[in-house]
Amino acid sequence: MFRPGNFSFLRDGDISVPSEALSVNNLQLAHAHSATLGEGIQWHGASRRWWWTDIEGAQLHAWSADTGAALSCRLPDRLGCFAHTRSGKLILGLAKRLCLGSLTDPLAQGAINMALQQLAAVDPAESRTRVNDGRCDRRGYFVFGTMNEAPERRPIGSFYQYSLKHGLRRLALPAVAIANSVCFSLDGRTMYFCDTLSRVIQQCDYDAEAAQVSNIRPFVAVSDPHAWPDGSAIDAEGCLWNAQWGAGQVVRYSPAGELLQRFGGAAPHSSCPALGGPNGDELMLTTARADLNREALAAAPQSGSLFGLRLPQPLAVTETLFDDEPV
Repeated sequence: MFRPGNFSFLRDGDISVPSEALSVNNLQLAHAHSATLGEGIQWHGASRRWWWTDIEGAQLHAWSADTGAALSCRLPDRLGCFAHTRSGKLILGLAKRLCLGSLTDPLAQGAINMALQQLAAVDPAESRTRVNDGRCDRRGYFVFGTMNEAPERRPIGSFYQYSLKHGLRRLALPAVAIANSVCFSLDGRTMYFCDTLSRVIQQCDYDAEAAQVSNIRPFVAVSDPHAWPDGSAIDAEGCLWNAQWGAGQVVRYSPAGELLQRFGGAAPHSSCPALGGPNGDELMLTTARADLNREALAAAPQSGSLFGLRLPQPLAVTETLFDDEPV
């Protein structure tokens, strides 16, 4: 298990923004873990912890880099995505439903339980799909996508928005096989998303209150044949950070889609990046053990762990809390 002191972030000046795309193998092991499918990581300032899900393990995890204090909550179903709420609860995207979860103490340690309140069923008539990637838009509404778990991977997944004010609303975006990369521009007017199997991250104009999308257009095509776009996050300069499954890397793109930086050296199945930490200058990345055979796991035994580094300057944007205030 991780013990405080085993991991130290890079200090200011250890990396620089290159003038052209460079492969920089500077991600370090941050927290040794064995998640089957680590995903959805985010920094939560109120608890001063990193939170993430092991989807296939049906668990929610939290961990502090400062103290090593860890929390683990087993859930009744796989957790595709989640967000903290204004009231201190969590909204949980379980495989086929959205729930509100209540923790008696968000600073608790060890194995804990969570009381759940169901909000909405998701694709109840379609047995092949489950909730996958998602996060809150800048208004505080929860936006997420589904994926097709059947072997044929036909594009039957959808994107949705959920709010207490409007309920569950399907967004008029193309059907996907594996919904990923859900994130929003700083002004909240642009939504980014992808079908991982297409290797193209898309963008569209987005109206949170009306749940309207328009002007769908490509943002960037991933050209690395070993890389598949997975989770994404937006930084304080409006740049998009994308974890690329199969390549063990995080890539940073400018708002115009220009490749700015590449951070490698993680376990091969890198799944989701997050920016945060007490000073907003830390990058953290989830990884997975799923889809790795015995030989691949022997070559990458730290798969399922968190990897990270310290950036030269604060770039984190505070995650918007889900609006669960009374309508």
